[in-house]
Amino acid sequence: MQRFAFKMKLRPGCEAEYKKRHDEIWPELAQLLKKAGISDYAIFLDEETNTLFAVQKQSGASSQDLGSTAIVQKWWAYMADIMDTNPDGSPVSVPLKEVFYLE
Repeated sequence: MQRFAFKMKLRPGCEAEYKKRHDEIWPELAQLLKKAGISDYAIFLDEETNTLFAVQKQSGASSQDLGSTAIVQKWWAYMADIMDTNPDGSPVSVPLKEVFYLE
């Protein structure tokens, strides 16, 4: 399993709504992520900058590689009002380089 980390940007004042939407993640989206080999997926919020930091383990594609699926397209549209997005509707996502890991 490979670890993959990235950051995204949450719009100010949307912290509670972001958490609510993820607390109620659609079962079909969670199933797709797991089927794609994504596990141990966590998202953290830096409240000072509204930066979201995500980390996941993957044995295949990253969650960021599933954008061609209908459910991910629907999720992106659902989240677009509270996050910075690209012209295709995907969240603006910046991969992060791992510089330290303690097992």
